[in-house]
Amino acid sequence: MFQTFDSPTAPEQGPPRLAKLRGWMAQQELNGFIVPRADHHQGEYVASCDERLSWLTGFTGSAGFACILEATAGIFIDGRYRLQVCEQVAEDFTPVHWPETSLHEWLAENAAPGAVIGFDPWLHTVEQIETLRTGLEGSGISLVASSNGIDAIWTDRPAPPNAPAWAHPPHLCGDSAEEKTRRLGAAIAAQSAQTAVITLPDSLCWLLNLRGSDVPRTPIVHCFGLLSDNGALTLFGDEAKFADLTLPDTVTLAPWDAFSRHLKDLTGTVLIEPASLPQAAFDALAAGPAKILRGFDPCSLPKACKTRTELDGCRAAHLRDGAAVVRFLAWFDGADTSHLTEIDIVTQLENCRAATNLLHDISFDTISGSGPHGAVVHYRVTDKSNRPLDADSLLLVDSGAQYQDGTTDITRTLPIGSPSLEMRQAFTRVLKGMIAISQLRFPKGLAGRDIDAIARAPLWAAGQDYDHGTGHGVGSFLSVHEGPQRLSRAGNVPLQRGMILSNEPGYYRPGAFGIRIENLITVIDAEPVPGGDDRAMLAFETLTYAPIDLRLVEISELTDREKKWLNAYHQEVYAKLAPLLAPETAQWLAEATRRI
Repeated sequence: MFQTFDSPTAPEQGPPRLAKLRGWMAQQELNGFIVPRADHHQGEYVASCDERLSWLTGFTGSAGFACILEATAGIFIDGRYRLQVCEQVAEDFTPVHWPETSLHEWLAENAAPGAVIGFDPWLHTVEQIETLRTGLEGSGISLVASSNGIDAIWTDRPAPPNAPAWAHPPHLCGDSAEEKTRRLGAAIAAQSAQTAVITLPDSLCWLLNLRGSDVPRTPIVHCFGLLSDNGALTLFGDEAKFADLTLPDTVTLAPWDAFSRHLKDLTGTVLIEPASLPQAAFDALAAGPAKILRGFDPCSLPKACKTRTELDGCRAAHLRDGAAVVRFLAWFDGADTSHLTEIDIVTQLENCRAATNLLHDISFDTISGSGPHGAVVHYRVTDKSNRPLDADSLLLVDSGAQYQDGTTDITRTLPIGSPSLEMRQAFTRVLKGMIAISQLRFPKGLAGRDIDAIARAPLWAAGQDYDHGTGHGVGSFLSVHEGPQRLSRAGNVPLQRGMILSNEPGYYRPGAFGIRIENLITVIDAEPVPGGDDRAMLAFETLTYAPIDLRLVEISELTDREKKWLNAYHQEVYAKLAPLLAPETAQWLAEATRRI
C-alpha cells in the first residue's frame, strides 16, 4: 500500500541500455525511436511492465518522453520536472524543455535528412501522431509504426498485473452501470453514431462501477470497450480478472487479441476521441468499412460531473482525511525537526491515514520536499535523495489518499525554525491567489483558462509565477488527476456543476525552497447577489479541511476580505474536525486556526 523509496533505475544504467536500443534501431533500419511515458491506455500511472521510459533513462516523472537518435538522445520534460530530470538521468540524455520545444522542431534540428523515426503505435494517440506528422511535413523526416525497441531489449521485464477487478459498492456510485450505459448509448445515438470506442480504463471503470489494481495509486483495471447506441458494451481485457464479477446482461467479455479484429469489422459511424485513442486502434478501424466520427470519450464529461452521492462521499472522505492530516500536523509541530528526514515525514503522514482503517491506498506518491527539494515541483524522495529537514526553511508536503468514498489531494507548506521574510512574503502571495480562486464567482460557460490568471495575479505583481497549472480535475475513487476539467492556460472545457478540481498555486525558488497551498474544490451554483442582473453564475465549494500555517502569513499584506475568508475557513476547519480528534489534538487545532 505505502510508498517505497527505491530508485527504479540508477543513472549509470542508462548508457548501456541506450547502446542496446541503438543496436536494435540499426537492425530495424531506423534512425530514431520515440519512447513515451505511456501504456496502451494513456493514463498517468503505468504498471511496472510498462515503465519503459524510466527503465531506459532513470526519469520517474509522470509525464514526458524520450526520442533516441543515432548520435543524441533527447528527454522531453515540462516545467514540473526540469530540476528532477537533471538528478535522475545520465549525461547521455539531453533534457529538452517541452512543450516550448516541440518534438518536430527538435527532430528538424537534430535528425539527419531523410531520417526514419520509429514509434510503437499502441503507445501514441492519434492526435499525437497527426500533430507530429504535420510538423514534419517538408522536412524529409518520416515516421513509421514499428515494434517496440524497449520490449526487445528489456530481458527481465516484469509480468503484466493479474489481480482481479471488483465491484464498487452501489451506495457510493449514484447510478447503476445499466443506467449509465443506457444514458451514454443515447448520447452516442444523438451524435448519429452507432458505436463509441473507449480506451481509457478510468472511463470504463466509472461506467461499469468497477475498480481494480492494475496500476499504482489509481484503482483501475485495464480494459478497452466498444459501447453501442443501444447501451450494449463489449469489454476487452484479461477475462480472468472479471471472472468473479456479475456484469450487466448488456456487457459481453472478449479477450485482448479480439479488439483489433472487432474494430476492423465495425460498420456504420464510429465515435472516437483522437486525444486518447491509440494510433494502432485507429489504423485497425480505418482498415474496415466504418465511418469515423471524431469527438470525445462519451464517459469523460459525465464522469467529471459528480453525482450527489459521489459528492457526499467525497465530503465524508475529506473530513476523515482532514482529521488524519491534522494529527500529522500536530505531531510535526511538536517534533524535533533536527532529527527528521523527508522519508520520516512521508511515513508519519501515511501512518496517520492508515489509522483511519479505511485507507485503500495513497492517491499518489507523497511529495515531501525540504529546502531546495521543495522547489522540485513533483519531487519523489528516495533512499538516495533523502535528506534531513533544513533548518530555518520550508517543508512542502503534497499528499493524498484513496478511500472508497472519495479521492483526496492536499498540499501544505510548513515552517521549519524561522523562515526568512522572502519565504513568508512569497507564501502570502500564493495564499492570496488560492483565496482568490476560493472566493470566485464566474459566469457559466467559462473554462479553466479563463480564470487561471486570477490565482497568479499576486505573484505576477511581484514578478513571479509558477510553471504548472493552477488546478487539475479529481475523480471519485479513481484518478487523482482527471480530465477534462482543468484550471490552467490549457483548460478549454467549460466548468460545470459537480466537477472537482484542485486549487494549488505555488512558488519555487530553485536551489532554495518551494511553496504550494492546495485545497480541492467543487463547482456549485452561485447564490444570487442583491442587485445582480440574474446572470447564471457558478462558484466553488471548498472540500479540503486542514489549517494553513499562520506563522508563514504576512498578515499586513492580506486585504480585509482575504482575512475574512481565512478566518471563516479556519473556523469551519475547527468546527468540522475538532469532534473527530483527541482532546489534546483538538486543542492544538484551536491554536492553529486562531482568528487573525
